[in-house]
Parts: sequence; structure tokens; C-alpha cells
Amino acid sequence: MADKVTETWITTPKRVYSAVTRDACLVHIYPTGPAMGHRYALGDRHLLVGRGDDCDLRIPDHSVSRRHAKIEPSPQGYAVADLGSTNGTFVNDQPLDGPQVLQDGDYLRVGNCIYRYLTGGNVEAEYHEEIYRLTIQDGLTQAHNARALGEFLDREVTRSQRHGRPLSVLMFDIDHFKAINDTHGHLCGDFVLRELAGCVRETVRKEDLFARSGGEEFVLVLVEAGADEARQAAERVRELVEAHPFRFEATPIRLTVSVGVATTTGDHRITPTDLLREADENMLQAKREGRNRVVA
Repeated sequence: MADKVTETWITTPKRVYSAVTRDACLVHIYPTGPAMGHRYALGDRHLLVGRGDDCDLRIPDHSVSRRHAKIEPSPQGYAVADLGSTNGTFVNDQPLDGPQVLQDGDYLRVGNCIYRYLTGGNVEAEYHEEIYRLTIQDGLTQAHNARALGEFLDREVTRSQRHGRPLSVLMFDIDHFKAINDTHGHLCGDFVLRELAGCVRETVRKEDLFARSGGEEFVLVLVEAGADEARQAAERVRELVEAHPFRFEATPIRLTVSVGVATTTGDHRITPTDLLREADENMLQAKREGRNRVVA
């Protein structure tokens, strides 16, 4: 009987919803701030999303239109539709061209704001897992955050010293990022950060760590990688970004990065801060030498 209940659709003249999705919710992922991690329950009526005072989910962000999107229950689950917004509604970074049914784990982007859609039989556990993920992951790029970077680097420096094994840090920064924001707007800047992170993340080994350390700056920690291997990896990242066809809406964006490399072979005098500082200094040197290059 329990299985039959979970598949039952409940219908009234004004209400249509599934017992499977009745506990569904949206979790605020980005931007960071007081709203991060807040859970918005989805009920048996439509949910109007936007900046206006009459919206059910009010988002006070200028990238969001007054009436931006609508989420409503349907026989297939919760469907989201854009309401002719200025900056669009996206599911997993794909723009909506009509109503789309949300799937468990989907990322819903409304203007500049990102939400995770959770549903199914164990929403509470998924929600707590999502809250934990927010403590170690950057909501915009899905790369690890500065906290996770610090903890990982502490462990790996200790391991490098204990076993006398090499460890390398790559720090890279988007060249002329401020000009991108000033020329094309912050929505374009956020797109560039997401797209770049997605490109680089696909090349990262499972034993390494890729993090956004702040702003337009990223760090890649390479476990058991010496100086030559680290420099080769840095060149691959630089070439990958330079060759990638970044395109925001109809506008092509040429992107390059400057990369600094630091390596230790287990020196007990080296601290995680020392490695990050050396990589940062080399990255700044790469910028002084003309950008779009690697300095090790």
C-alpha cells in the first residue's frame, strides 16, 4: 500500500500535485550571504518568482525581473517556465525555451541567482547533504572553496613532508576580468567563471583539488607532481582556456589566464602559506611579463 500511496496524484479543481514531489524544495546556492542555504518548500499551488512585492519567492536582486519565472505542479512533477524575463531562466545552465519539468538535483538559475531543486523520498537527508556541500564548495562554479583548499593543502603538505614526495600548487587568474565585467556586465562575468571552472574541472585528476580561492582566482593542487609535471599541467590549463570558445549569449569572449607555479619536494620548512604565496608571486610575475603565460 505504501508504494501505491507514493505514486498517487492528488487532484482538485485548483490543485494538482504528486505525493512524490509534495516535499520538494529549492535551496539557495548563490549568491553567498544570509540567504545561502535557505530552503523554499514547493506546495500544491504555483510559485511566482521575481523581484516584485507580489511574488511568492521574492528575490531582491537587480538581475531578476519583477515577474521572472513561475513554478507549478503538473502530472509529471514541478515545471518551471520563464515569464519573458530580461536575463532569462536556466536549468543546468541551459536557457528555457518553454516549460520544463525539474528533476531531482537540477540547478535552477534565475538571473544571477542559483537554486538547487531537491525532491524524492529523502529530501531531508539531501538537504543536509547540500548544506554540507555549501561549506566546502563554491556555489557559482561548483569548484571547491577557500576553506576546502586550506584543509586539503594542510593535509597534503604534511603528507609530502612525511614521505618526501613532491607537491605542486598552480594559481591562475583571469586576465582583464574587470574589463569583461565593465564591458559586458556581471552576468557575463559570472558566466565566464562558471564556464572556465567547468572546462578545467574536467581535466583534474581525482586525487587533486581544484578550488576557487576568491574573485576570478583559482588554485589547482597537484598531489605527487614535481616541477616539470606541474609546469606542463599549467601550460595545459593556459592553452585550454585560450582555445575554449567562450560565448555569452551572442557575444564571443576571448579569455586568457596567467598562471603561477610553486613546488615542494617535502621540505619541512615549507608551509601551505609559503606555497600559496610563491604561486601567487609567480602568477603576478606572469601578468607583469604580458599575461597569458606560465611562470614557475
